[in-house]
Amino acid sequence: MAMTKAPGRPLEGILWMLASGLAFVGVNTVVRALGTNLPAAQSAFVRYAFGVLFFLPMLPGLLRAGLPTGALRLLAWRGVVHSAAVLFWFFAMARIPLAHITAIGYLSPVILLVAGAVLLGEGLTSRRVLAVGLALCGALIVLRPGLEPVGIGHLGQIAAASCFAASYLFAKKLSGFVPASVVVAMLTFTVSIGLAPLALLQWQPISALQAAGLALVALLATLGHYMMSRAFSLAPLAVTQPVTFLNLVWAALLGSLFFGEPVDIWVLIGGGLIIGAISWVSWHERPKTPAPAPEV
Repeated sequence: MAMTKAPGRPLEGILWMLASGLAFVGVNTVVRALGTNLPAAQSAFVRYAFGVLFFLPMLPGLLRAGLPTGALRLLAWRGVVHSAAVLFWFFAMARIPLAHITAIGYLSPVILLVAGAVLLGEGLTSRRVLAVGLALCGALIVLRPGLEPVGIGHLGQIAAASCFAASYLFAKKLSGFVPASVVVAMLTFTVSIGLAPLALLQWQPISALQAAGLALVALLATLGHYMMSRAFSLAPLAVTQPVTFLNLVWAALLGSLFFGEPVDIWVLIGGGLIIGAISWVSWHERPKTPAPAPEV
């Protein structure tokens, strides 16, 4: 099997990550604009139903090829926790400012760091413990409990970040024996199936504008994941990770421009501390000689 070169084009990687961040901020903005007119379960289901259309051509090949033993169970469990994450995220998106959503969302890799040490035996070094502590301080700066009201939307986003971290754990486990394209496609199918009953229980008439908005969300999210994958293939995480802090800046600006949300300097400081801690540990624990990725 042919091998590609190890990541070594940092500028291109940074540009792809920047584009990815803009796509995901676009996702947040559209969902925020849709508001609470549709139940969270219905909005999430429609978004993933459009995603199914993108991956439907892959389904015959997946059925013919089959899946390794044990993969279907892991894919199903990932679908369950990711469905919960998406529900919490859609719920929170309609209730708290864009910058708060983005800053709290940075907790996912921190939770993943701890969960990887506990559940996957990756070890919890003193550097990782310090990074987790700094990130938690950043979260407290964002939320400022006792000084600012912590609403149900904030709790929903914390739950979403936790569930997304659990989903990434399943993805990491699956990556050893299932191609990435299959992991992404099966996630779309399983989440759509998981959300369907909840969406039907609360179904409300949906306008053409709402459907178009959720189709745009699906497109932007797909592009965002693709561009993020491109960034990872060109540069190490230690280079691309700090770029994600700009997502918080974009979110704060768009929230101010389109939704009249005040730019909260403490949210920017707290989010910066979280992403700084993640970037610091990523830089110090980067592979010294990255393994080349297989060409598929």
